[in-house]
Amino acid sequence: MQQHTFFASCPRGLESFLASEIKTLGGITIKLSGGGVGFSGPWDLIPTINFESRLASRVLWKITEGFYRNEKDIYKLAQSVRWCDYFDARHSLLVKVESRHSPLKSIDFATLLIKDGICDRFRQDTHIRPDIIKDNPDVRVHAFLDKNQAILYLDTSGQPLFHRRIKPYSGEAPLRENLAAGLLAISGWTERTSLYDPMCGSGTILIEAMMQALNIPPGFQRHFAFEHLHAFEATHWQKKRESRLSLCNKADTLNIFGSDLSGDAVELSRQNLKAAGFEKYIHLKQVNFIESSPPSTPGILIANLPYGYRMSLDSFTEMSYPKLGNVLKQKFTGWDAFLLTADYTNLTRNIRLSASKRTPLFNGSIECRLLEYKILAGSNRK
Repeated sequence: MQQHTFFASCPRGLESFLASEIKTLGGITIKLSGGGVGFSGPWDLIPTINFESRLASRVLWKITEGFYRNEKDIYKLAQSVRWCDYFDARHSLLVKVESRHSPLKSIDFATLLIKDGICDRFRQDTHIRPDIIKDNPDVRVHAFLDKNQAILYLDTSGQPLFHRRIKPYSGEAPLRENLAAGLLAISGWTERTSLYDPMCGSGTILIEAMMQALNIPPGFQRHFAFEHLHAFEATHWQKKRESRLSLCNKADTLNIFGSDLSGDAVELSRQNLKAAGFEKYIHLKQVNFIESSPPSTPGILIANLPYGYRMSLDSFTEMSYPKLGNVLKQKFTGWDAFLLTADYTNLTRNIRLSASKRTPLFNGSIECRLLEYKILAGSNRK
C-alpha cells in the first residue's frame, strides 16, 4: 500500500498529545515540530484523522517539495505538478503561503506565482483552469517556505477542524474546541471522574468532555475538503463513517458540571448543550466561583480564566486572584485544578498557591499558561 506524507497542525503546546492521538489512529514515522506533527501512512488515513482528531487544526497532504533560489523556482515547482490528478478544474481554489526566513521580498508575489503555476498546468493538461476565490474554496493549496526549500501541500480539511459545527452560539472571545480538548487531555480527565468548569462561557469545555465521554467523533457534523479530491471514494467513506458512529456510547450518569457568574453565559451554554443533545446530562448553575462550593465529590476542575478582552468584560482583575486561591484551598480539597490564563505572571504572584505544573499553550495568537494545582489539605500555600 502506497505511503504518503502528511502534516497536522494544532495549537502550540499540544504537539506531543496530537502525536499520541495520531499514533493511535494509525499514523507512523511521527515527527513533532512547532505547531504540529508530521507523519506518514496510506491515503485512507486522511478521512480517519479529519473525522477523529480532537486536537488537530488541519491535516495537510504533502504533494511536492524542492529547493528554490528565486521567484522563478517557486513558479516552476507549482507548475511541475500534474494537479488534475488530484482535483478537478471545476473546483474553486485558494493558495496560502507561510514562510520562515525566506529570502523572497514578497510573500504575496510568491502566492501569486504558485497560483499561476497551478492554473497554467491545468490549462496545459485540461485546457481549463480553476476559479480562485477567498471565501470557502473547494480546494486549498498550502505552501511553506524556509530559507531555501518550498513544500506544497493540499489541505484535506477545508474549514479548520475546531469548527465542529455543533455549537450554534459563541460567546465573546470563545475558546477553540481543539484547545478545550487539549485541556482535557493534559488534565487526564476521563468520564469516570467528576469535571467542573466554573467559568463555562458558551460551554466549549463541557461539550468537548461530553463528546469524549460518549466516544463521539468530533467531525460527525461536518464535511471536509478531502471530499473534493479524486482519491476520495464516497461509498467507501460512507460505510466507514457509519461503522464508526455505531461505536458511540450511550449516555450514562456523568458528573459534569458548569457554572458562570454571567446569567447570559449560562443560558448560552444551555442553548449550545441543547443543540448538541447534551442538555439533560450536564448540570449548569449561575454562581460566582469565588462564592461557590464543589458540585460533587473531588475530581478535576478546568477553568479558562478571564484575560485580555474577557477580563474587561467580566470585571475579573488580579484583585480576584487571592480570593480564587482561598476558595480552592478552603472548599476544593482533593481536587486537581487546571487554570488557563494569559495573565499568568499576576496569577502566580497573587493566588498564593504553588503550581505543580505549568504548560505553555496558545489560545489562537495569545500566549497562555495552563497552571496545575493539586489541592491538598494543609499544603499548597506559598
